[in-house]
Amino acid sequence: MKFEDQRKIMIRSQIEARGIHTKKILDVLFKVKRHLFVPIENRHLSYNDSPLSIGKGQTISQPYIVALMMDLIDIQPEDKILEIGTGSGYQTALIAELALEVYTVERIGVLSEEAKQILTEMGYENIFYKISDGSQGWKKGFPQCNEFNKIIVSAAAPEIPRSLLKQLCVGGMLIIPTGNRFYQELLVVEREEKGYVQKNHGGCAFVPLIGKEGWKF
Repeated sequence: MKFEDQRKIMIRSQIEARGIHTKKILDVLFKVKRHLFVPIENRHLSYNDSPLSIGKGQTISQPYIVALMMDLIDIQPEDKILEIGTGSGYQTALIAELALEVYTVERIGVLSEEAKQILTEMGYENIFYKISDGSQGWKKGFPQCNEFNKIIVSAAAPEIPRSLLKQLCVGGMLIIPTGNRFYQELLVVEREEKGYVQKNHGGCAFVPLIGKEGWKF
């Protein structure tokens, strides 16, 4: 079966069937070719309903979870997005289709470089890259950006890093899985003038966020 047909089935059976019907989300899931971000040995599994290994103990997330996280934070065309965990670059590409700019942080240098190469070859010019501790966000990153409209964290932390909350603008939203190393809750935090409002969107399982305000090795 052609990859294009597999994407159509993925969207219908994995995304729409679970209640996500936001047109812009469905459109970018069809436009961005997930198989280009999957290692060759797993490429035939690209549109399966599961995460896949990309090496270095990291994964490309299950398509539904990626769609859900983007849908929950309602990415707008004028948004500056901070992504924690570049990984394969697949989610980075999806966000770049929807937002003004994407600032993406990856702890593992080889993954960041591989993702950057793929995304550059695909023509994305609104993505900025940083190899660093994701729990610290965009601190000392280039170009400088101190506040973000949305922050999407693709690795699990024991609790929400304060450094990330400080980089969220008023009216902005942060989505992050928090819990132990094996099971987490998907939290959405909205920053208001007088503080933060938090909502729980159910259970999930992500690779750990390693860093100063995450898990230790």
